[in-house]
Amino acid sequence: MQGVGLAPEQELKATVLQLRETILQQKETLGTQRETIRELTDKLGRCESAGAWKKEFAKGKDTMGDLPRDPAQIIDQLSRTMQTLKDRLENLEHQLRANVSFAALPNDLRDMLQRRLGDLERQLLTKVAELENEKSLLHNETSTHRQRTEAALNALLERVSELERGTSAFKAPDEFKVSLPLRTNYLYGKIKKTLPELYAFTVCLWLKSSASPGIGTPFSYAVPGQANEVVLIEWGNNPIELLINDKVAQLPLFISDGKWHHICVTWTTRDGMWEAFQDGEKLGTGDNLAPWHPIKPGGILILGQEQDTVGGRFDATQAFVGEMSQFNIWDRVLKPEDIMTMANCSANMPGNIIPWVDNNVDVFGGASKLPVETCEERLLDL
Repeated sequence: MQGVGLAPEQELKATVLQLRETILQQKETLGTQRETIRELTDKLGRCESAGAWKKEFAKGKDTMGDLPRDPAQIIDQLSRTMQTLKDRLENLEHQLRANVSFAALPNDLRDMLQRRLGDLERQLLTKVAELENEKSLLHNETSTHRQRTEAALNALLERVSELERGTSAFKAPDEFKVSLPLRTNYLYGKIKKTLPELYAFTVCLWLKSSASPGIGTPFSYAVPGQANEVVLIEWGNNPIELLINDKVAQLPLFISDGKWHHICVTWTTRDGMWEAFQDGEKLGTGDNLAPWHPIKPGGILILGQEQDTVGGRFDATQAFVGEMSQFNIWDRVLKPEDIMTMANCSANMPGNIIPWVDNNVDVFGGASKLPVETCEERLLDL
């Protein structure tokens, strides 16, 4: 401008106009960048809900949807852009001071220009602070949203897995049997749930075995300090025995004929009273079996093996050989008529403590879970 002989006032006016145009351009740039951040926030919300599923069910796909790169990098770039604008403002101020002698300007014009420069600097600093806050909030919201999404997805997947395990290959969760075809110390089933403290119980199950001598141990419950807390066993040529806290009662049951039989035993800590039912009929009763001893909680229930330690040290000579189904436990003594309705297939009563359901029973060592005959078919086998 000096080359065309402009007066200092005109030169200053042209500089101020140029500065005003720069300020307007910077405001427009700031507006564009704020809109970009809003779009990023919306995209992150959409991508978190859709991207988490893609990550779980389509491994290798980009979980950030249509974003071209990491949004954190974009936000950092916006912050750097704002710093660049601030630097440009400072350069403009230096250039203005270099090209114009402030001392030669009128006082009111000099003060106005300095106020304008100060206002612009404060505006830029405010915008930079807002961007930093939005960046922090965006990161926090993204992290929280991702955690909520992943937690919800994991819960949903776990529920789906439970449903799959619960239904498996059976028509209903309880229509299966556990098959233990060999007398070994490694074939067994395990009940996932444990027992609470019990002052009475009823245990019922369907059994089929032709093993001799003795069918072995249909089930055992062991707790720390007492491996024989509750055991049903027929070992060698001995009769079937019910053990409570290592005390023994002999039961008048006869089931080693290779046919299905419905077996129930009841017990109460009061006087140690017990009852034994076979195919709905009470065949025996007695007392003084571990009287006033409550069944201890938190132990392990094993199907097909007698435990010498909690959950282990099985003896092959005491293993159950055959099939079993509908193993249920109640925390009370059932009435004889309730036991009869189960034995003659008039009713199905799941145990309120241990119900017979697929996802509560694991099998090991070659034991298998198979579809079971209907209750009516088992009844015809008698």
